Amino acid sequence: MRVFFFSTCLGSVAYADTCVNAIKLLQKEGCEVVFKKDQTCCAQPSYNSGYYEESRKIALYNIDLFKGDEPIIVPSGSCAGMMKEDYLALFEGESEFERVKQFSSRVYDLGEYLHKILKVKYEDKGMPTKVTWHSNCHALRTSKVVDSAKALIRSLQNVELIELEREEECCGFGGTFSIKEPEVSNAMVSQKIEDILSRNVEYVISADAGCLLNISGAMKKQNIALKPIHLYDFLAQRIGLGA
Repeated sequence: MRVFFFSTCLGSVAYADTCVNAIKLLQKEGCEVVFKKDQTCCAQPSYNSGYYEESRKIALYNIDLFKGDEPIIVPSGSCAGMMKEDYLALFEGESEFERVKQFSSRVYDLGEYLHKILKVKYEDKGMPTKVTWHSNCHALRTSKVVDSAKALIRSLQNVELIELEREEECCGFGGTFSIKEPEVSNAMVSQKIEDILSRNVEYVISADAGCLLNISGAMKKQNIALKPIHLYDFLAQRIGLGA
C-alpha cells in the first residue's frame, strides 16, 4: 500500500528520529511511504489563535500538495485532528468544502492506522518494564485516537501500562498557550509530573511531540531521571527497529 507521510512541524524540527521510526513502522507492514519535501504546518497554531483566513491558505496548500487517493499518515493525534476534523469546521459554508472533506477523509493518526487498518501484531523483544501514558488534548477530544495508542502499548508482552490518575488533564503545552501563559503552563506541567512520578514507572509515553517537549523540558529542569519517550520511538525499540 502506498501512503503519504506528514511529519508535522515539531517532527521535522525536534523529532526527526521519531519520524524515521514512524516510517520504519509503516515500511515493516509493507507500506510504500512517500515523503513530500515541500510539506509545511497543518495550520493548528494559527487556527487556535483565531487567524482563520491564514489557516485556510495553509490548509489549501496541504490539500494541493497531497493530491490523490492515498492515505495521509500523521504521527501526531493533534495534527491529525486538525487536518481530519478542524479543517471541516474551518471550511464550513465555503466553496472548497467538498474538496476539503475528501482530503480530510484520507487523514489518519499513525497509531490508529497501525491498530485499526493494518492490525499490527508485534513481537516484544525488550526487557520487562512499567510505563505510563499521557494523552494529549487534541488526540483525546478531537481525533479520538488514544484507545489505539494504548492498545498498541498493551499488545507488548513485556510492558505493563499503569494509567495516570489524572490522565485527561492538559500538560500545559497547548501550542501558543505555553508562550502566552507561561506561569499557568508551568503550574500545569508540574501537576502532570507529580502524577507521572506517583506511578513508579520507567517511561512516560506520549504520541505528541509538543507535550513531550513540555514534559521532558520541565523534568530536566527538576533533575528527574524518569524517561519521556515518543510512542513510535518506544514501539520501534521494543520490536527491534529503533536505536
